[in-house]
Amino acid sequence: MTKKGLLLIIGIVCLTFIFSTLPIDKTSAAEKVIKLKAANFFPPPAKQSKILQEFVNELEARSKGRIKIRYFAGGSLLKAPAIYKGIEGGIADIGYSHVFYTPGRMPASEGAGLPIGVPTGWVGAHVAWDFYNKFKPKEWDKVRLLAFHDNAPSMIISRKPVRKLEDLKGLTIRAPGLCGEIVRALGATPAPTPMMEVYDAIAKGVVDGVWAPWETLKTFRFAEVAKYVAVCWQIGAAYPFYLAMNKNTYNRLPRDLQSLIDVMSGEYQERYALMWNEIELIGKAFGKTKGMEYIEFSDEEAARWEKAVEPVFANYTKMMEGKGYSAADVKAWVDYMKERGAYWTKKQMEYKIPSPTGPAGVRPEAYVLK
Repeated sequence: MTKKGLLLIIGIVCLTFIFSTLPIDKTSAAEKVIKLKAANFFPPPAKQSKILQEFVNELEARSKGRIKIRYFAGGSLLKAPAIYKGIEGGIADIGYSHVFYTPGRMPASEGAGLPIGVPTGWVGAHVAWDFYNKFKPKEWDKVRLLAFHDNAPSMIISRKPVRKLEDLKGLTIRAPGLCGEIVRALGATPAPTPMMEVYDAIAKGVVDGVWAPWETLKTFRFAEVAKYVAVCWQIGAAYPFYLAMNKNTYNRLPRDLQSLIDVMSGEYQERYALMWNEIELIGKAFGKTKGMEYIEFSDEEAARWEKAVEPVFANYTKMMEGKGYSAADVKAWVDYMKERGAYWTKKQMEYKIPSPTGPAGVRPEAYVLK
C-alpha cells in the first residue's frame, strides 16, 4: 500500500468516527420547527384575544408541531397603532388590529367602516370579506391578509339620553378617524381619546359618550359610567378588523403549511363573524344589569340619521379621488357592500343567528327590546 493510500484510509476512518459522534437529526428540512410570533392589542381575557389564541393553538396542533408560536396579547409586543408596521417589518409574523389605528394606510379598506347600514357583526364580517375578495385593494400587497371583517355596528353610548338627532348637539363623543366624521355629521363633536382612557373620560365628564358597539359595555365597562345607548344600527358603521401575516414568513413556509394557513384563515373568518354576535349579546345583557336604557328609533327618526350621514360618503369620495381613485370606484364599493349587506342579512335570518341589533328577523323575542 502506498503512503498516499494509507493516508486516505486513515482520513476516512477519522471522518467516520467524527460523524458517528454527532447527534442524529431525524427530521427533514420540511419538518424543522418553524418559530413564529403573533401580536394582538386586546387584553388576554377579551374574546378577541381568545379567538386568536385558539387560532395559534390549533395551527400548532394541525401542523403536528412543525409550527410553534409565541403569542403576545394586550399590546405586550406591539401596541395597536404599530401592529400593521410590525407585521410588515417582521417584528410579528401574525397580527390582529383594525384599520382606523393607521388612518390613511389602508384607505380603500377604511370604506368598509362607512355608515352603509351594517345591521350586525355577523353581516359586517361577511360584507368586509366579500369586499376584499371582490376588489383586492393594493394596500394589502405587502402582507398576507388572513381575515378581514367588520365588527358590530357602533352606537352612541352616553351619559345623557339621545332620543333624536337634535340631542347630539353640544355633546362630545369619542370617535377616531372616519368614525369621527360620522359623529360630526350627526351633530356632535368627535374626540380622538385613546380607547383605554375613555372610561375615565366619561366618568369625569371630559367626553359625554363613545361611538362603540354593545360589547364595550362589558369589555371596557362603559355600562358603569354611561346610562344610555342610542341603538342607531340603521346607519350601521363598524370598525374594519384584520388578521394578517408577514408576507416573507408565509412565502418561506412549505407548501402544505401554506395550505393549512389558508384553510384555517377561512375557518376563522367565520369564527370571528360569530364571535362578534356572541359578545354583542353578552355586552347588551351586562348593560341591562347596570340599569342602562336602550333607545330604539322609529323608521322616521332612523331615516333622519341616514340623511344626516350622507356628507360622510361625499367627503370620503373626495379623499379617495386625491389618492388616485375615481368617484365611480368609490360608488362601486359602496353599492357592492350595501348589496352584500342585504344578502347576508337574509342569510342570517335563514340561519337563525341571533343579534341584539338589526331588523326583527335577526332578533329573537329574547333579545327584542320592549
